[in-house]
Amino acid sequence: MINRRKFIQHATAGVAGLALARYSFANIIIPQKKKLGVALVGLGYYSTDLLAPALQLTQHCSLAGIVTGTPAKAEKWKAQYKIPDKNIYNYQDFDSIADNSDIDVIYIVLPPALHADYVVRAAKTGKHVWCEKPMAMTVGECQRMIDACNGNKVKLSIGYRLHHEPNTQQIIQFRKDLTYGKVIKVDAAAGYFDPRSGHWKQNKSLGGGATYDMGVYPLNAVRYSTGLEPIAVTARQTTTRPEIYREVDETMNFDLGFRDGVTASCETSFGKTINTLQVSCSKGWYNLKPFQSYSGLRGSTSDGKNLDAVIPNQQAKQMDDDALAILNKTTVLVPGEEGLKDIRVIEAIYRSVAANSQRIEIM
Repeated sequence: MINRRKFIQHATAGVAGLALARYSFANIIIPQKKKLGVALVGLGYYSTDLLAPALQLTQHCSLAGIVTGTPAKAEKWKAQYKIPDKNIYNYQDFDSIADNSDIDVIYIVLPPALHADYVVRAAKTGKHVWCEKPMAMTVGECQRMIDACNGNKVKLSIGYRLHHEPNTQQIIQFRKDLTYGKVIKVDAAAGYFDPRSGHWKQNKSLGGGATYDMGVYPLNAVRYSTGLEPIAVTARQTTTRPEIYREVDETMNFDLGFRDGVTASCETSFGKTINTLQVSCSKGWYNLKPFQSYSGLRGSTSDGKNLDAVIPNQQAKQMDDDALAILNKTTVLVPGEEGLKDIRVIEAIYRSVAANSQRIEIM
């Protein structure tokens, strides 16, 4: 960046005969950052094992700072990633990130019940905001997050990494091109066996439950596979471990209805390993099995095609795409409005459960 003193020196020494008054600062080209600095908020498994390593592979962003309430974690990350002291924050001084020019993006990687408050705080710093899925607990919280980012003129992106993944993008293109005809039915399931008993995912006040954590995968997959918004849901909640899943759902089955007769059957669970997406169309079918694995997606089609494109790191691709949207001033691939649409359906799923699995219209 050219400061005023250097500018005046350059003007007087290099351009003889022209008065300084004729120069305009509007003509000065200020170099733009080539990489955006990212601060991770919350240093649990996802930040530690996936996002931080991915940020070592990104081309358009880098790990610049951290926010943690655990001093031991701060020291470990400081040593491992050479993070300067001035870029290490706790939850009390978090808001002072506003004054740190090293940090351009704040990535919220906290339990879902904390997303809304921290996204709003992040937006008020004037930094762009990335937020892990699920976006929040309620539609109202989602809207508050969107409004805060819009009001502070920063971008908000939700961490749906699969939207950036090539096999997922291929099945979306199949739908758009009607390659196998009109979508008729979608079956989607995502879950894993979680042996833990005291994790936040079993804690209602922190946003636990299979539907919030894993259910957004089949739900979002149904939405991008059909290109439609569901108009009704019927849901059933079960558990094989009631001593653990006292507050939240271990397994949720939900059927979605759409206009034009399209239907979807979904399952999500902390009690079993499931990972499939099957799209049935009027002229064939295609699938992804698994459809949301970190190690890569695989699939096939009714006419013998293989869906097996591989990218080196899904999280790196997601963050680079989002960074480029900021640098190029374009729309992010997964804005807050996309996350809100899933939460609207999740609220209806829980209303169906509370009403003894009655069909609930989605408003």
